[in-house]
Amino acid sequence: MRAVTVTRLDGPEALEITDLPDPAPAPGQVLVDVHRVGVSFPDLLLSKGLYQLKPELPFSLGVDVAGVVAEDAEGFTAGQRVAGVMMYGGASERASTAAHQLFVLPDEISFDQGAALPMNYLTADFALADRAGLRDGEVVLVHGAAGGVGTASLQVAKGMGATTIAVVSTDEKADFAKAAGADHVVRLDGFKDAVKEITGGRGVDVVVDPVGGEIFTDSLRSLASQGRLLVIGFAAGQGIPEVKVNRLLLNNIDVRGVGWGEYAMRRPGFMQEQWARLEPMMRSGVVAPPIGKVYAMEEFGQALVDMDNRRTLGKSVVAIRD
Repeated sequence: MRAVTVTRLDGPEALEITDLPDPAPAPGQVLVDVHRVGVSFPDLLLSKGLYQLKPELPFSLGVDVAGVVAEDAEGFTAGQRVAGVMMYGGASERASTAAHQLFVLPDEISFDQGAALPMNYLTADFALADRAGLRDGEVVLVHGAAGGVGTASLQVAKGMGATTIAVVSTDEKADFAKAAGADHVVRLDGFKDAVKEITGGRGVDVVVDPVGGEIFTDSLRSLASQGRLLVIGFAAGQGIPEVKVNRLLLNNIDVRGVGWGEYAMRRPGFMQEQWARLEPMMRSGVVAPPIGKVYAMEEFGQALVDMDNRRTLGKSVVAIRD
């Protein structure tokens, strides 16, 4: 089978399309004919040998996949449209993944959207439902709102009954976040004052922060009493911010870490519970992942470069087959 392959750890520019043996599903796994694969940050790290997981060379990239079940197994039926998440190996014509990490796609969701769902939307669900305890009627501020995690967080928050405020840096990203479902869109420069105006001085209940860096302190200042700031990542690349805990005490606010992968991988069945929460949102149209660009299989490396340089909107997807 054809696969996007890491043959040496020299980054995305060194990726090759090679022929690898078809995977042989182990007990508890399902074989999938892959149609689309999402472009994810772990792919970039894997291509450089910087990820915590160190597969033996050569190996195929690919974390989020969408396609069709190849043969009956583990309660799945050949021909079912599915999406799944795996550690690596999805950027190939066939992939084998654990059944508890594979999900049946609703008819309303395309393969492109399916490849955008697992990592980002399960992260957003875990962040908002499990870590923030988001309640109907609360207000959620989302940084990096035109990115993959950002748009997922906007849509999941809306599906849970929240009002959403998107923080973006350009007109193009503002339009993208609005189309993804944001109730309000504000610019990164001066977002604290804009949030104060929108909320009548109260502040927001939850901040979703996959960016970090210099915005961290103003994000804390944007929280209402008993507000929660969710630390998801550090895309800004400006170092890991620090918090003065007296601010948490005086304002009755929390900073909460969101490590979905570590949590979910240790609890078989948890991802299926999450998917069950998201599925009604998919069917209603509240969750409809916005796709920034679809790349050819040979362009996987360029897709990673574009993501690394923050030139992408929403989720980027690579086409493996028609």
